[in-house]
Amino acid sequence: DVPALKKADIGIAMGIRGTEAAREASDVILKDDSFGAIELAIRQGRVVFHNIRQFVLYLLSCNLAEILAVAAAALGNLPAPLLPLQILFLNLVTDVFPALALGLGRGPGDIMDRAPGNPKDPILKKADWVRILLYGLAISISVLGAVLYGKYGLELPAGRINNLAFYTLVGAQLFHVFNLTDGGTSFFRNEITSNPYVWGAILVSVGLTAAASLRPPVAAVLQLEAIQWGFLGIALLFSLGSVMLVQLFKGIPVILSSMFNSN
Repeated sequence: DVPALKKADIGIAMGIRGTEAAREASDVILKDDSFGAIELAIRQGRVVFHNIRQFVLYLLSCNLAEILAVAAAALGNLPAPLLPLQILFLNLVTDVFPALALGLGRGPGDIMDRAPGNPKDPILKKADWVRILLYGLAISISVLGAVLYGKYGLELPAGRINNLAFYTLVGAQLFHVFNLTDGGTSFFRNEITSNPYVWGAILVSVGLTAAASLRPPVAAVLQLEAIQWGFLGIALLFSLGSVMLVQLFKGIPVILSSMFNSN
C-alpha cells in the first residue's frame, strides 16, 4: 500500500484499521474509517474555494467601480460622485457585509457534479478578471449616469449630485451580490438568493446607511443631505440599471455563440 499511497495525488489511509506505515505515507487519514467522510471533505473544500472566489470577485469589482467612477468624473470635469470619507464608509459597510455573506454560502447545488479543478490554477482565472472588469464597468456606468442626469437633467448643485451618486453606488453594490451566480442558473433561484446571510447583510447595510443619513453628526461628516423618497427612487433606478447591464454583458457570449452555431 505504501508505494500506491505515495504515488496517488491524494493518498488516503484509515486511521483506526490502517497500518502505521500506511498512515505515515498518506496525505489524509480518516479518523473514523468512514469513506463518506471523503465525500464530505471534498464537498466542503469545493464550497470553500468557490466562496473565496465569489468573495474576491465581489470586492474587486466593487472597488474597481469606485475607481472608475471617480476617475471618469474627474476627467470629464463632472461633480465628484464620491468623497474620501464616503469611500471609506462604502468599504466598511456595503462592501464588507455582503462579501462576508458570500463567504458563508453553501455553494451551488451541482458542485459535486463538476470536474475536479487543477490544484495549480489561481483563485482568479483570466475569465474572472474579465468579469471583474465588466462588473466594475457596469456599476461605474450607472453611477456616472446618475451624475449626468443630476447635472443636466435635474440641474442639481454639486452637493446633491454627489448624494445621488453615493446612494446609487450603495444600491448598485448591494444589488451586485446577485450578479455573482454561476452561468446557467436562474437569476431568482440560486445559491445566493437562498443564502439567508446575504439578505441579512443587505438589511444591515441598508440600516447602517439609513442611520448614517438620519443622524445629523454622521451625515455632516459624510456630507449627506436629508433623504427624500423621490431622490432615492432615482438612485434605485440607476442602481437597477447596473444589474441590467451586467446581465446584458453575461448574455453577449451566449448570443454570439448561438449566432455562430446557427451559421
